[in-house]
Amino acid sequence: MTIQVGDKVPDIELRVMSNDGPQAVRTGELMAGKKVVLFAVPGAFTPTCSAAHLPGFVVDADKIKAKGVDSIICTSVNDAFVMDAWGKAHNADHIVMLADGLGEFAAALGLTQDRTAGQMGIRSQRYAMVIDDGVVSLLNIDEKGLETTSSEAILAAL
Repeated sequence: MTIQVGDKVPDIELRVMSNDGPQAVRTGELMAGKKVVLFAVPGAFTPTCSAAHLPGFVVDADKIKAKGVDSIICTSVNDAFVMDAWGKAHNADHIVMLADGLGEFAAALGLTQDRTAGQMGIRSQRYAMVIDDGVVSLLNIDEKGLETTSSEAILAAL
């Protein structure tokens, strides 16, 4: 079942890159007591994700944070090395690049998609949410394009 507005985000152990390599973090800790914008992409370095989705949040990070957001998190079913390299390639210094290497977070949210026909495996759907102290207050899912999950759409909703 897909997570809904009003639901608590599952507390899953994922990875972020640190100076010492991949570091375990819990989603519950990343979101506790904070207002968070979390967006997910099907894959780092893929066309739409690299050309528009992540870059939009990089450009709009200050505007989003000015609306009371404590943290912006980008997640994908990729490992911490890939997420770190992708973030660096896009100057995403103010965005937490959260690696969901096994797709456990996407699965716990009920937001996976099967891309095995294209040799990509099980991936995350493209979505964006606003989370207040671990509880979803806005959830937008895009089947195609970035109509409701872009930085502009989230900024307008804040």
